[in-house]
This record gives sequence, C-alpha cells and structure tokens, in this order.
Amino acid sequence: MARQLDEQIAGRFPVGQRLRVLDVGMGRGAQALRLARLGHQVTGLEQDATMIAAAREALSREPEGIRERMRIMEGDGRDTGVHFPPGSFDVVLCHRVLMHVQEPDPVLAGLARVLAPGGLLSLLVRNADALAMRPGLAGDWAGALSAFDTPAVPHARTDSHGGTPVRLGLDVRADRRETLTATLAGIGAPLQAWYGVRVFTDTAEDGAAVPEDLEPLLAAEERAGRTDPYRSVAALLHLCGVRG
Repeated sequence: MARQLDEQIAGRFPVGQRLRVLDVGMGRGAQALRLARLGHQVTGLEQDATMIAAAREALSREPEGIRERMRIMEGDGRDTGVHFPPGSFDVVLCHRVLMHVQEPDPVLAGLARVLAPGGLLSLLVRNADALAMRPGLAGDWAGALSAFDTPAVPHARTDSHGGTPVRLGLDVRADRRETLTATLAGIGAPLQAWYGVRVFTDTAEDGAAVPEDLEPLLAAEERAGRTDPYRSVAALLHLCGVRG
C-alpha cells in the first residue's frame, strides 16, 4: 500500500515538494512517520490514547528534523472540520478507519473539505465484494455463504492498524468499490486510481513467519494489486481520489 501511495504522490506533485499531509486514524503512526521521514509536514489525528502514546514514543526516537515535521493530535476523524480549515492539506490518508464508522459519507465529506484543490485522498477499506474469500479458502462453507449477504467482516481476525495488530469482529464494516466511487464523485474528489491490497496474503495465519526475503512476496502482491481480476478479490481496497 505504501508503494501505491508513493506512486500516486509522485504522479501528482512536483519532485521535492514538501506536502501537507493529514493521517486520520494514524494508529501508531507508521505511515505518518514514513512520510515525515521523506520530508513532508505531517499531522496525525488519532482518538485512541494507547495508540497516541505509542506514536509519540516512536516519534521521540526520531531525529529532531523529523520530530519538527510531525504533529500528533487527539481527535476523531468525524470532526476534521472542527480542527482544520478548508483546503489545509495536500494529501489526506484515511486507512482502515471507515470500517469502524457506521455512516462513512459525512466522514468522507469532511476529509474532502480539508483537501486543497488537486489534493489526494487515500482510502484503505475492507472489500465488501471479497468477504467470502477468506472463509471459503479456509473451508468454512457456512461462513462463506453468510459473507455474501452481510456488509460486516464474517469472522474475527487480527488485522493491522497503522502497523499495529488489532482484533476485528462482526461489528466491522466493509465497503463496495462501486458505492465509494459514487460517493467520491459526489463530494468533489472523484476516484482516479484503485488497487487491491492483500490479494494472496490475507489467508496467512496470525503470527505466521515472515519470509527472510520479502521482495518476491511484495512484488507479487504489488503486481496483483493493480491487475484484474486479482485486485477485485483483495481483502482491502486502496482508493485514490483527487479534489477537483
């Protein structure tokens, strides 16, 4: 997903431009820190106190220049209008957040509002069109059948929020690309590109050993994430809209 995001940033902004980035629901700040290290001015917004403490601890270990480029704020993604004026950011990240929000449209409208013209909105969501894949591949036929008719993730499992394992359960939503495409068009940040994330690796067991050489795995996932029909059945969708 980071490679996909970098591709979108490189294709839309001049090389070397220091971007104003907002990471909504930043978790422990893995993505926010990565972008700060690349020279961007980053604001991380998070409501979980444990995540905020972890992000601040990680930031404290960075060189002074990076610490000066990153700001951590406590807050809810539904209240971006309270915290920031319109057009405040060149890039807004909202990764693995909408799955925890029952009504995503107001959140998305708020995110589009704080984007500057030409700004990039990066969303990472659960793929509602692929919920039957994981239980089906595991041989859980009842779970696979029920997944066709529910917008919720059918089984609890460990996922990652900002690089941190969190437990997902039945109250976690999923979104359809078709629906989000219409929503993005309606809020003035139409979809420009989309990718699949975790096409092959979603069936990996929690705590599975990580290969010593990750590059072949990443290359295969990256290729599948931009190739039909593989990306359509990815566990996660990475959608990139651009503010008109």
